[in-house]
Amino acid sequence: MEYERVFARNWTFAGFAHEIPHPGDAMPVQVAGQPLLLVRNTANEIGVFHNVCRHRGHAVITAPCRGLKSLVCPYHAWTYDLDGNLKRTPHFGGYAKHSVDGFSLENHGLKSVRSGVWHDWIFVDLAGEAPALDKYLTPITSRVEDLDFGNLKPLAKLDLGVVQANWKFLIENFVEPYHVPIVHRQSAAGQPLAEHYMIVDDHCIGCGIDVAEPREDGSRDVLDMSTRYFVLFPNFVFGWYLPNQLGVHLNVPLAPDRTQQWRVIYHIGEQTPNAEYVKRLSELWQRVHREDHEIVEGLQRARASSVLEDGGLLSPYWETSVRQFHKLVVNALA
Repeated sequence: MEYERVFARNWTFAGFAHEIPHPGDAMPVQVAGQPLLLVRNTANEIGVFHNVCRHRGHAVITAPCRGLKSLVCPYHAWTYDLDGNLKRTPHFGGYAKHSVDGFSLENHGLKSVRSGVWHDWIFVDLAGEAPALDKYLTPITSRVEDLDFGNLKPLAKLDLGVVQANWKFLIENFVEPYHVPIVHRQSAAGQPLAEHYMIVDDHCIGCGIDVAEPREDGSRDVLDMSTRYFVLFPNFVFGWYLPNQLGVHLNVPLAPDRTQQWRVIYHIGEQTPNAEYVKRLSELWQRVHREDHEIVEGLQRARASSVLEDGGLLSPYWETSVRQFHKLVVNALA
């Protein structure tokens, strides 16, 4: 039900544009339980299609590819161009007979999916019913007007594995700071709870912190900087670590109690940081995510208890973003 009502009917974050940088690059992904295909065409535009051959339904692309001239199904070699148009159906009407009377190539291209790109982030609207992407993004774009997207550089993609927890626990944990001084006692030692504030703006939820005296030495062994933590419902997770670091999560629900998670670390600036900086930053974020995973997996295990049939309690101050997230989920499922 969540696949259909929460993810398919809203703009859903699907992947990273920098992973398909050149024409002919393609990336298979999963959104709302459905296999999709991200493709960069010869005009350097990104398109999204259902990753399903129109013949017998095999996945057209099964692994990330670079520099393709066409999309060829591995089952019977039906061939599509980079815009999803069907071009060849080998031997479909018999040996060396590639066409069939009454069959139209034009009517059997890959099924496209409404999509849009904001900087490095690809969004899809499976049902085709969501408002314009610009309108969906407004609550966050209005808060990051000072961010220099022109100098945004991906530094590393962290494969954080399969978390043994429902995707919603990961979102809830990200948008509230109440746990930070306990769960991240050392890794976020420079972000005291008292300096946090909450962000609730319709489908944009999260929190922020303005650190009075941030470090200026450029090293990153703890979180000690002013930060904006945003989630655009349902699954776009965006952290701006001022002034020059960005982190975006991709959470893919696999089952009610399993979620695949990745994180891309970005640098904002003209110069690319050296390898040692990237290594230390990646290690810090691996540590932070391990701490969070331990918590959300504990939440998942505890949900088997009848004591939690009422869902527990929420702080009227520190967890307003969690309460708003719950409302968004309930409204989407109604």
